[in-house]
Amino acid sequence: MRRETTLAAGAAGVALLTVVAAVLVPGALADPSEERPVRPGPVDIADMEISAGDVTGDTVTLNVTTRLSHRGPPARNVTVRVQAVDAESGLVETTRTTAAGDLTGEREVAVPTNLTVEREGGYRIRAVVYRDDQRVDSGTRELRGLEALQPPYARSAVGFAEADALPPVAFSVAETADNRTTLALQMALTNAGDDRPDDLRVTVTLRQADSNIVANRTSVPVGSIRPGRTETVATRLTVPTGYNYYIDAVLWKDGVVIDSARGAANLDPTETISVNETRRDVELRVSDFTRGDGDGERPRPEATAEGAAGGAAPGFGVGAAVIALLAVALLARRKHQ
Repeated sequence: MRRETTLAAGAAGVALLTVVAAVLVPGALADPSEERPVRPGPVDIADMEISAGDVTGDTVTLNVTTRLSHRGPPARNVTVRVQAVDAESGLVETTRTTAAGDLTGEREVAVPTNLTVEREGGYRIRAVVYRDDQRVDSGTRELRGLEALQPPYARSAVGFAEADALPPVAFSVAETADNRTTLALQMALTNAGDDRPDDLRVTVTLRQADSNIVANRTSVPVGSIRPGRTETVATRLTVPTGYNYYIDAVLWKDGVVIDSARGAANLDPTETISVNETRRDVELRVSDFTRGDGDGERPRPEATAEGAAGGAAPGFGVGAAVIALLAVALLARRKHQ
């Protein structure tokens, strides 16, 4: 009997402690289903897309679209800072910050930003994501060959032909008299576009090879060239006999140089010249997207607390007290038997 009395007293003590804890400690018996504050969901840079916008003679506007990936609880006050850093000097050329607002749900969000930079050299485009002014992710892309982008006034599908069997500039001797030589010049032009421009002209200049003195020049209008066709523009120029000349042909469109080509005319039998051309293809190149900006270790996304609201909350709970009483009663009955 004494043992049963002791066990009963212990069970009553546990129940009393549970009631006292519920009164003195707020939240000890909190309902696990109550809503509790959760940490914001992670925001990562999924990709960065770059396209060319307005192009002028000196600058180009880059349309940078940063795609953000969000999951988990809402992320408040998300902003994206985009910078253009000179690839050679490392100096920051321009910076723009764009607000993405609050992000909810599991989805991707496109954040557009425009950067205007000089139309030359290369740049590293760096994007940094902030959530409530806290840096959470970053990424970079590299651009090269911006000088290959032409402004609208300098664009034309017509240019000098580029083929081994069809030189852009050719000549023949048409006439020789009184120490003067008349050259018949032909310039081959190809229309690689879909339109038929009618505001083109070619200027031809003959320069004496040793002195670079202009011996003669002329301007020839270019007729209509059908798309995909090659036509020849012809003219004649008379120069002093016995010298070598460079033939410089320049294609113009409404006062803007579109293309140029050079040839050589050897009229001196004792010495010849050749056209030394160094061709280098310049094209716009965009690197793959790279996570992190190279300044240090990439920030790690914070873990979410989605289970905080739906899982068990701290505290004993009413169920725990009932289970304790039943356990004590069963133990006392077993020992009594």
